[in-house]
Amino acid sequence: MQLQFVGCGDAFGSGGRFNTCFHVSGERVNFLIDCGASSLPALKPLEIDRDAIDLILITHFHGDHFAGLPFFLLDAQFSRRTRPLVIAGPQGIETKLPEVMEVMFEHSSKTKQRFDLSVVTLAPQERRSFGEVTVTPYPVVHGESGGPFLAYRVEAEGRVVTYSADTEWTDALIPAAQNADLFIAEAYTYDRMVRNHLSLKTLEAHLPAINARRVVLTHMSDDMLGRVDDLPYTAASDGMVVVF
Repeated sequence: MQLQFVGCGDAFGSGGRFNTCFHVSGERVNFLIDCGASSLPALKPLEIDRDAIDLILITHFHGDHFAGLPFFLLDAQFSRRTRPLVIAGPQGIETKLPEVMEVMFEHSSKTKQRFDLSVVTLAPQERRSFGEVTVTPYPVVHGESGGPFLAYRVEAEGRVVTYSADTEWTDALIPAAQNADLFIAEAYTYDRMVRNHLSLKTLEAHLPAINARRVVLTHMSDDMLGRVDDLPYTAASDGMVVVF
């Protein structure tokens, strides 16, 4: 199994990084976690076959995690995709997706797709399987607008990857990431407390309880990006591949 950071930046493109989008692939699975506004132009130079992607998991409805879907879907339509696609996310995704489609490209939500598109609502702590991918969502804390907010524990091909999504500390991250092979964790700041976001120092205090085999930091502000060379953890960068 491998995960490639198509984009690992925050909402403001700190450090010139693309919005959040992770590509996970193995022998029998191929999916994205989040699809921020810049995801399509980030996917193309990496030569990731978009037609091979079976599933897109959305953590919440902020533009840097969700607003790439209209571009992805229109590109799929114009490139004559035929492979079925599932988009799964928090409650409300079945209405939020057509709304963002209409904002970006009027009437696009009413266009009949050339491929089978399924939009699925995920409920906190309710395991769902999509082929050989099993997803358990956990509720996280990231404000009021743009939610519900979900972290994901994803099991596939005998491996577990957890993504915290954007969140301040919540104890739900412990079962979400416990003993995971790969834990991708937001570290928006180093030690400064920012409401609805996670600092590295706060995260560090809970890592022993989480006991993940590997931790990779993502969604970093300029405060964190200026420190990455001195950190004892792996910091994500756009295009980076992690095998787990």
